Amino acid sequence: MYGKAFAPEYQGALTTLSVNSSLTDVLAEATERLREAERSGLPGEAARCGLAVAEAHRRLGRIGDADRAWKASYRAAREAGDTAAMAWALWSGGTLARQRGAFPLAWRLLGLAAELGERGGDVVVRGYSLAGLAETGRIQGDYEAVGRLHEQLLAEARRRGEARHTVWALEGIAQMHRNTGDHDRAYALFEEAARIAERAEDRRGHAWALRGLADIRSARDGDTEGALELLKRAEATCREMNLSSALAYNHKMQGNVCYRAGRYAEARALYERALEEFRAMSEPRGEALARLGLVKSRARLGRDRAETAAELAELARTLERGGLRHAREMVARAQEEFGPVAEAVR
Repeated sequence: MYGKAFAPEYQGALTTLSVNSSLTDVLAEATERLREAERSGLPGEAARCGLAVAEAHRRLGRIGDADRAWKASYRAAREAGDTAAMAWALWSGGTLARQRGAFPLAWRLLGLAAELGERGGDVVVRGYSLAGLAETGRIQGDYEAVGRLHEQLLAEARRRGEARHTVWALEGIAQMHRNTGDHDRAYALFEEAARIAERAEDRRGHAWALRGLADIRSARDGDTEGALELLKRAEATCREMNLSSALAYNHKMQGNVCYRAGRYAEARALYERALEEFRAMSEPRGEALARLGLVKSRARLGRDRAETAAELAELARTLERGGLRHAREMVARAQEEFGPVAEAVR
C-alpha cells in the first residue's frame, strides 16, 4: 500500500511544501527561508533550504544558479557538521551534472552522496543517490550495468511504500524495455507507474508515465491521436508546475509521434520548439535527440541529402564524445536510412 507522495528534498522549514508545488513558488519560499537562516546564523537550516533552492533552479533550467546553490548548500552543511545534508547537496549537484551531460562528474558526486547518506544514517538520500547512479547509467545506455540496480531500488521502494520512488523505478525499467524492443512489458510498467502516481498525487511522476504510454501507443499501435491526447494531458501538468525539462521532453515526444504518422511539417515545428527549450536549459541529451528528430523531419521534407548526411555525422561525433550510447545508435540508424556518412566527407 502506498501513501501520498512526498518530496524529501524539501527540508527544514520547507517540509510543508507539496511534491506538486509550483517550482516558482518553491523557489520564492525557499529563497526567503534561506535568507532567514543565514541572518540567524543557522548553517544547518541554510543547507536544507538551500537544497530546495538548488533543485528549483535545476528543474527550471537555470543551470548557473543551480550550480551555485547546491555548492552553497554543501558548504553550509559542512559548516554545520551535518553529514546527511552534505549528502543531499551532493545528490543535487550530481543530478545537475547528469542533466548537463557531465557524466563522469555525475558518477563521482552521486557516489559520494550515497556514501555520505549511509554514513549519516539517511536511507532516503542514500536511495535517491543510488537511483541517480542507476539513471545516469540508463541514460548512457549501459542497461546491463544498471538494470539490476533499478530492480533492487524498486524492491526497496515497494517495501517502504514510497510511491514517488516506486514510480521512478518503474518508469526507468519500462524505458529500458521500450528501448530494447519489449513494448508490451514497457507498457505494463508505465501503466502501473501511472496508477500509483495518480493515487499518490504525484503529478510529476504521472506526467512522465503518460509520456511513456503515449510513446508506445504511437510506436506499437500506430494510435497517433490517442498518443497526442495523453501527451497534451501531461503537457498541462508540466505547464502548471513549471516543469521545464519534462515539458521539453514532452514536446520532443509529440514530434516523435507526428513523425511516425508521416506528419513531417508538424514534427519539424515540435522538434524546433523542443530544441529551443533544451538549449535554454543547457540540456545536451535532450538537445541531441531534438536535433536528430529535426534532421530526419527536414530530410523527409526534401532537404539536400548531402546536408542531411553532414549534420548526422556531426551529431554522431557529439554523441560519441558525450558517451550517450543509445542515442548514438539512433543516429547510426538514421545514417543508414538517409545516406552513408561517406557522403558528408567527400
